[in-house]
Amino acid sequence: MDQVVGRSAAWVQTDRRGGGLVYVVTVSATYGTGGSVVGPAVAERLGVPFVDRAIPATVATEIGVPLEEALAHDDRAAHGLGRLLASAARLPSVTFGGVDPVLPDQALIPEEEFVAQTESVIRQIVRGQGGVILGRAGAMVLADHPSALHVRLDGRRDRRIAQAARLRGIDEQTARALLDESDRARAAYVKHFYRVDPADPTLYHLVVNTSVLPLESSVDLIVAAARVRAAEPSSPPEVAR
Repeated sequence: MDQVVGRSAAWVQTDRRGGGLVYVVTVSATYGTGGSVVGPAVAERLGVPFVDRAIPATVATEIGVPLEEALAHDDRAAHGLGRLLASAARLPSVTFGGVDPVLPDQALIPEEEFVAQTESVIRQIVRGQGGVILGRAGAMVLADHPSALHVRLDGRRDRRIAQAARLRGIDEQTARALLDESDRARAAYVKHFYRVDPADPTLYHLVVNTSVLPLESSVDLIVAAARVRAAEPSSPPEVAR
């Protein structure tokens, strides 16, 4: 507990050096919950950056590799590391315990280095002007940040499929296939590197069912909660590991 308090104090000193409130929101979104709509809207309302593609781009620069390679390790890319991990988990000969999954055309740099650099980039971003982080296990990376708001967007599977079809302009059969792949991949990323289930509600301050609540109303809820967290920072919620 003392260690957590010490780290929290460091966050406060850094975040408040400008004298104003710094808004930090992490958003974990299952497929079809409108994370790519809600995230930017929350960022705009709070006056902070929506941090998405900038993360792998910065990681690529820091490590000195092409952007395509950084995207291959990203949890939100179309063929990112989460999907490879999820595929490996379904193979009986591959485990996460001691054998790395086969990553086709993967570079020599270990995926752990990409994840560590991703964490570093996220922390650098929020130490500055704050931001809204979509995916990339943000709630775990910033678990010790005293004023960050950790949000989970979820909903009933059938409603998420319908909403994804509407938002993306695709048919429901395609949306159903994408939902299964995306949910499995993002869960695999978090479970592999952080040993937690991203569906665990105790990881978050706010869980919003955006398959029932309108996206605009969901944005209102998140913005209000973020303002409370920034104004009254506290210790992060204790999570059973």
